[in-house]
Amino acid sequence: MKTVILEKKRPAEKVMHSTELIQKIQKGLRFSELKTLQDTLHLPFEQLAAKLCISRSTLQRRKAAGRLSPDESDRVIRFSRLLTHATSVFGDLERARAWLKHPQVGLGGAIPLDYASTEAGAREVENLLGRIDYSVYT
Repeated sequence: MKTVILEKKRPAEKVMHSTELIQKIQKGLRFSELKTLQDTLHLPFEQLAAKLCISRSTLQRRKAAGRLSPDESDRVIRFSRLLTHATSVFGDLERARAWLKHPQVGLGGAIPLDYASTEAGAREVENLLGRIDYSVYT
């Protein structure tokens, strides 16, 4: 399994082997990777933190420490994975962002980024993207 991480000082997409990704999550991502996700999604920082279930005070502590916890890192990777998948399906980052931020009938009217606050929800978003990609969206 290969996953993509969005980082500012690297090419737009970097494919990483699962073992390397797991080690990076366990160590905790750099705070700058959360900032990169925020810039890419075009979401206010507090709004993205809320979607990632990170409180304002925790966000400040993580910023000062320069590193996220493993759980927070896992959620950042989850959102990055969804953004990459949506960009692939819609063919462009702007359309992917718009789709991820607006209510979707295929999710019962839920906003994909809100739905993806859990891994099970993220899988449903990925399933919907797969159905759209293969034209089996009903």
